[in-house]
Amino acid sequence: MIAIHPLFDIPEIREGDDLAALLGDSLAAAGLMPLQSGDVLVVTQKILSKAEGRMIDLTTVEPGPDAQALAETTRKDARLVELVLRESSAVVRAVPHVLITRHRLGHVMANSGIDRSNIGPGDAERALLLPLDPDGSARRLLDRLAPGGTAGIGVVISDSFGRPWRHGVVGVAIGAAGLPALVDRRGEEDRDGRRLEVTQIALADQIATAATLVTGEGAESVPAALIRGLALPDGDAGAGALVRPPEEDLFR
Repeated sequence: MIAIHPLFDIPEIREGDDLAALLGDSLAAAGLMPLQSGDVLVVTQKILSKAEGRMIDLTTVEPGPDAQALAETTRKDARLVELVLRESSAVVRAVPHVLITRHRLGHVMANSGIDRSNIGPGDAERALLLPLDPDGSARRLLDRLAPGGTAGIGVVISDSFGRPWRHGVVGVAIGAAGLPALVDRRGEEDRDGRRLEVTQIALADQIATAATLVTGEGAESVPAALIRGLALPDGDAGAGALVRPPEEDLFR
């Protein structure tokens, strides 16, 4: 049976905090240590970004001409737009109140994933960027939290994305380690013996979305969750495997 365990009592994270140690303490307090085969720890992007020093003081940001022009189009803070441009490789859509970009990691998302909500008390003139290397961060957390061996244990770094033609956001994986983020089932047969031609399973995204049932999207203050009882397939590929390359764009 699959169980989703919210992790409580994790303090407000600040730059330089030992996130692995804090998560380990929370897991131990919940009686979930040591980790075992079939466990996946889902860590929200925000606490990882905070620990890795990805908080930016907007008062230090000087918007350039491109950011100022785009800010007029989108009616957004020019300083925020400047950060969005720095974090992105392309602007996909820019209209009033909407700025969709291709992040340098390949994700197509609003505002290059930059967020100003739930980033902690203090000066409101701040913004939080995505981690530099979420897959690498997931690997480091996994190695710290399962030092006796990581077989059958995974870590997923989650964020919230909107989806084309659908209202609302869902959890997605922007980082992963210890599991195949994308499971390719092409070539297998369905129950009627027909060959699967296009079926690829976004396993890490499924896990990230499941965790949001307890971590929430608002003021729940649950920044991580352990999913226990999964039958993880063999393989170990990061969340980069989930990114569709620009040449496979289905909408343009």
